[in-house]
Amino acid sequence: WAESRVLVIDDDQGMSGQSIEGRLGFQRLLAEVSLGHVGVVFGREMSRLARSCKDWHQLLELCSLFQVLLADADGVYDPTDPNDRMLLGLRGMMSEAELHVLRSRLLQGKLNKARRGEAFGFVPIGYVRTPDGGVGLDPDEQARAAVRLVFEKVAELGSARRACAFLVANDIQLGVRSYRGPDKGSLTWRRPLLSTIYDMLRHPFYAGAYVYGRCVVDRVGRGAGKPGRRKARPDEWVCLLKDRVPAYITWEQYEENRRRMAENDKGREPSRNGVRAQTLLNRVARCGRCGRPMVACNTHEVREPRYACDPGHYEGAGRPCQSVTALPVDRLIESLVLEAVRPASLELSLRAAEHAGRDRDRLHAAWRQKAERAKYESDRARRQYDAAEPENRLVARELEGRWEQALGALRQVEEDYARFQAELPREMAASDRDRIRALAGDLPALWAASTTCGADRRAVVRLLIERVELTRRGGTERIDVVVHWRGGTVSRHVVRQRVQGYQHLGRYAELRARVAALREQGRPSTEIAGVLNDEGFAMPRGDAFTEGTVRRLFRQFGVSDRRDGPEPGPDERWLPDLATALGIARSVVYRWQRSGYVSARRWGGGQSPWIIRADAAEMTRLRRLREYESEHRGEVPPAGLTTPTGGGGKKGTKTSPDRRGGK
Repeated sequence: WAESRVLVIDDDQGMSGQSIEGRLGFQRLLAEVSLGHVGVVFGREMSRLARSCKDWHQLLELCSLFQVLLADADGVYDPTDPNDRMLLGLRGMMSEAELHVLRSRLLQGKLNKARRGEAFGFVPIGYVRTPDGGVGLDPDEQARAAVRLVFEKVAELGSARRACAFLVANDIQLGVRSYRGPDKGSLTWRRPLLSTIYDMLRHPFYAGAYVYGRCVVDRVGRGAGKPGRRKARPDEWVCLLKDRVPAYITWEQYEENRRRMAENDKGREPSRNGVRAQTLLNRVARCGRCGRPMVACNTHEVREPRYACDPGHYEGAGRPCQSVTALPVDRLIESLVLEAVRPASLELSLRAAEHAGRDRDRLHAAWRQKAERAKYESDRARRQYDAAEPENRLVARELEGRWEQALGALRQVEEDYARFQAELPREMAASDRDRIRALAGDLPALWAASTTCGADRRAVVRLLIERVELTRRGGTERIDVVVHWRGGTVSRHVVRQRVQGYQHLGRYAELRARVAALREQGRPSTEIAGVLNDEGFAMPRGDAFTEGTVRRLFRQFGVSDRRDGPEPGPDERWLPDLATALGIARSVVYRWQRSGYVSARRWGGGQSPWIIRADAAEMTRLRRLREYESEHRGEVPPAGLTTPTGGGGKKGTKTSPDRRGGK
């Protein structure tokens, strides 16, 4: 053949024939065959063109369709011939099986190396690869100190999110090594991210353990935007070898961090109505009836937090078991917790001062290391500038710019450190210590302070209390609270929640009988209210009884609202009875009394009920007065309708005419 009629395709050299993806040479071969431009395909070993039966048979089908021959060192094959077709198919299957054997051998060798603890890839932050192929701690002191500070703050604050916020607020950065590119092996400083903190807490490397198989390939979940890799559970790891690499924390601390993260993730209960309920007993409250965890939620009508036992929330089925108002329960728990920690207030103040001093030392050490690094960078830039030839201005100008940039960074770090020292001196002032002692002595004020967030209060509750069982007595206002303290102590309490009516009170029958008995004794409303409050009775909303509420109880319970003293005469009526007899509202009669349209007298002094004179003639006049006001709204009634008849009684006080025609 002429050289112009020979096309050489060598684009796929060094690439695996496992798949057609990314093999531009094989794709070009298929395209040329499909266009009818090829008469024969030469290769050293034809079965090596594709190590996948799917791709290999696709090539055979196209060659058979366009009558293209295949030739290698063993002979020439015609895909249209059944014998050659069968031989090519067998060679393709053997090639695919050979790839499987090679892969199995390589993988088994890698696993054997991993089981010996020698298979290392990229190491986490705070570690470097040693020249002998092992792993060691980062030689940079500042990088190691930043990693240790992360674990110390997580252990102290109990949350990765809080530890990350502390690092960001104090401008503490993490040193990250580059493992590829032109800056391979160099140290760069990056702002800590919450995802980075989570990865550090989950990685067993920091506990001195070598682990292999933390990520597994999920071919089913692979797709667009999904690489098909997921984090494996600890029981899915290929191997775990403890005490094989230098450690930052102990294995017990590592397990404690994982347990704490699991508890924090478990505590993120989905809230109802899109608003998370701000309660104290999240993950602590249990239903006293069925034992399930109670969910903190808000009601639909008002944003009133409640603890609800909802089986459907956890199992997707079932009716709600019970729900209680969170406010009275939280108040009880708050008082119990403050009372429990009150004897240790002095020790708390000392520990708070110790923690504050430790944080100061850590931050000052971080700033000193940052200043030392900036000083070293400026000195190195100066030495590089001094080593350059003055005549070579192309190099000297660049080195001079780097030196000026390093000096500017050093000056900025020194100014920031001076500002930090002014705001937070290294030694705690006496006033700060006195302030800490004062706060520890006034625990309720510290608990209610704006700087104490709900997460802090819930953390204190979980430290002292293991669980709280809540049981509502039927549909009443009483809630039985059983507190299981850490250490085995159990305390039982009863609190009240607000209900909608008196009939929902647990002592409703007793309250009704007691009100009737006190009224039969001739007690006034004010005295009855005091007796009910002293005996522990309460209104549905939890308020204390007053004279007005007692009088409303008289009407609701059907108890006569009469007192000892002068009763109405034969031609007199109580004001409510008069309104009922006339078929009008009480407010109308009260307006007539204020305007002087009726003769009225008090049953007694103060705010006692009104007694109104109403004989037959007076009843007729009052009916005519009501008819006139209904027909002539806004007009002043004539004097004949507004002047009481007869003489007994005391006339009401005159007032200015109102919009309804009264005076």
